[in-house]
Amino acid sequence: MKYITIESRGDVALIGLNRPEKRNAISDAFVEELEVAINAAEASAKAGVIHGIGPHFCAGLDLAEHVKKTPFEGVHGSRRWHRVFDRMQRGRIPWVAALHGAVVGGGLELASSAHIRVADTTAFFALPEGQRGIFVGGGASVRSARLMGVARMTDMMLTGRSVDAATAERWNLVQYVVDEGKSLETAIALAGNAASNAEISNYAIINALPRIQDMSSDDGLFVESFIASFTATSPEAEERLNAFLTKKAGKVARPGEERG
Repeated sequence: MKYITIESRGDVALIGLNRPEKRNAISDAFVEELEVAINAAEASAKAGVIHGIGPHFCAGLDLAEHVKKTPFEGVHGSRRWHRVFDRMQRGRIPWVAALHGAVVGGGLELASSAHIRVADTTAFFALPEGQRGIFVGGGASVRSARLMGVARMTDMMLTGRSVDAATAERWNLVQYVVDEGKSLETAIALAGNAASNAEISNYAIINALPRIQDMSSDDGLFVESFIASFTATSPEAEERLNAFLTKKAGKVARPGEERG
């Protein structure tokens, strides 16, 4: 593939955005390759990491390509992004995004499709579509807005505000902030932890939780009870519960301590 790399680290698949001369800007061909890579990762791994090759994670939409499209072509392109990004968000395996440099526009939309986001201190975040005379089209109005809230997203879009990694963590855009150059290493470790979970538990976490958030509290609790019962009766759950009861599995430890 031209724009995407994929490699394996045990049970973790690594997808690299490999268009550094364009700050990993997302073109139509880029999106098609991304879908192929996501499908390959799901077929061979238990968790995935997406990261940028070069100085930036992703600086967003390839504007040179987009400006040549008709409005109807733009709609189809936007919907294609939605479908491919949804393959990550609501697929079979959990994804961790390792972020550095620009996480801008479509780059933030792609990162918002992952389940966990790790940013190093060089990362910065923006939604400059308002300054470009356009509107977000890769899912930010749903995914990114739900992470940071509509008011903060409105601020970013109206003013062109760029925020650093520490602010992004306070806003819930990212869950971890690490030293420069450490985001990929940390993301791989976190994905490895997720890969060690029961597959059915991971599937329920990444697919049921977002849907439950869309329900009323009463409906959500009702659905939760069925999912909890279903996952608890799987053979893998029984094995893991028995391992804990017989003290073959470690207890939850304090932060910074080893599980024991």
